[in-house]
Amino acid sequence: MAHGHERHEGNGHSHSHSHTHSGTHIDFAEMLPMLEQEAELFSPLYTRAASWLRETRPDPELIVDAGSGPGVISCLLADTFPAARVIAVDGAEPLLERARERAAERGIADRFGTLRAELGDGLGDLEYPADLLWASRSLHHVGDQRGALAGFADRLAPGGTLALLEGGLPSRYLPRDFGIGRPGLQARMDAIEQEWFARMRAELPGAVVEDVEDWPALLSAVGLRHTATRTFLLDLPAPASDEARAFVATSLGHRRDGLAEGLDADDRATLDRLLDPEDKASVYHRPDVFVLTALTVYVGVKP
Repeated sequence: MAHGHERHEGNGHSHSHSHTHSGTHIDFAEMLPMLEQEAELFSPLYTRAASWLRETRPDPELIVDAGSGPGVISCLLADTFPAARVIAVDGAEPLLERARERAAERGIADRFGTLRAELGDGLGDLEYPADLLWASRSLHHVGDQRGALAGFADRLAPGGTLALLEGGLPSRYLPRDFGIGRPGLQARMDAIEQEWFARMRAELPGAVVEDVEDWPALLSAVGLRHTATRTFLLDLPAPASDEARAFVATSLGHRRDGLAEGLDADDRATLDRLLDPEDKASVYHRPDVFVLTALTVYVGVKP
């Protein structure tokens, strides 16, 4: 799994690096640069979310990041909770290797560990119960989401907290009408991506009848007490920084490649212009590029 790992825009899943491909298989290890790029740009949002969690859970001894990807958020959690040990859990070893490198670079390797495990397997050989378990945009890559949530609940210590980041709003990078192509490009891409997301979910190992994505109800169904929901905004207004422009180009490029079969010729041509560094109308040069998104965190506590 990978953090945020990615964004299915039409579903409110914030994976702007989109897991959109010609098929539905996702190789998260191949996506490492993009996962890292997005998580770093979104760090102000994650920092606010972590600070909010600290208000209600100020002193966890063990934090587990379930579906950690390259460890950007794992390390951020370690910064927010300086007395805690953090375990990054992911199914892709190259991502865990990068997480360990990042922890060493930040001087927190002595209280940082990794565990290779798939989320649908109940977090594998996790040795101790977690006081805080963070799962950011990773649960929807498990066929049986309710079963995975039950596994998360089992791995919490009494009084432990599960922070589940799922849903939110689709990202926007440009005005509805930005002067080339037909207005509403991103909304059309969202609709196509929604269909891809449904196919991806249906083809996951162990996929079961879809639960309604009422996350507070699902938290309650696995024995947790839903205590709070909060949505966090990332608002990077135009004119965008070089880092934000690079992220927008990466995101649109992957979506263009992954959604190509569903896009009409005009929209593909518009995306080609947006992604051409030599074109003054591209996201590399135009003054109206921004990044705006909202991600929602649901909190459940184990009795």
